[in-house]
Amino acid sequence: MTHVVTESCIRCKYTDCVDVCPVDCFREGPNMLVIDPDECIDCAVCIPECPVNAIYAEEDVPADQVAFIKLNAELSTAGGWKSITKRKPAPADADEWKDKPDKLKELVR
Repeated sequence: MTHVVTESCIRCKYTDCVDVCPVDCFREGPNMLVIDPDECIDCAVCIPECPVNAIYAEEDVPADQVAFIKLNAELSTAGGWKSITKRKPAPADADEWKDKPDKLKELVR
């Protein structure tokens, strides 16, 4: 099993989770983080660190977010999505986006 970053991360991209990851499984895109399922060891330490509750164990991903399982796998190996291991400041408008629904159209690949 792996963990999955879901829609809540889009345009927020808080990076609190990367500081606690023992295996550096997070990948950073232009406006979202994803988890590389081949690197994730299912330790769950990242879940409570996410301020927007965007991270789930694969078996706990809400039904309306299941597409993010495949999306994390796809984007974690996409060109330009690099490993991130240190916390960075969130985007300036992250707080404005954190509670907005239906953000998939905002994803920059």
